[in-house]
Amino acid sequence: MITPADKKVLKRFGENLRKLRKEKGLSLREMSYACSIDNSKIAKIEKGMINITFTTLLQLAVALEAQPAILLEYEPEVI
Repeated sequence: MITPADKKVLKRFGENLRKLRKEKGLSLREMSYACSIDNSKIAKIEKGMINITFTTLLQLAVALEAQPAILLEYEPEVI
């Protein structure tokens, strides 16, 4: 079960993912092709609507041509 605190963390992660994707100049569709994740799922991740697996994190990092840790480098909200 996803708690309200978890939802805040997922939203912050999603905002960071969107920022990184836009910095790379990738559309949702281009990112989708690069990591084999449906673009609607990427949109949901960016909105903080779903919790992802470790393998999804790795796929997103590959699409961004970045180390996976960069996806976790954001200022989490104090819970």
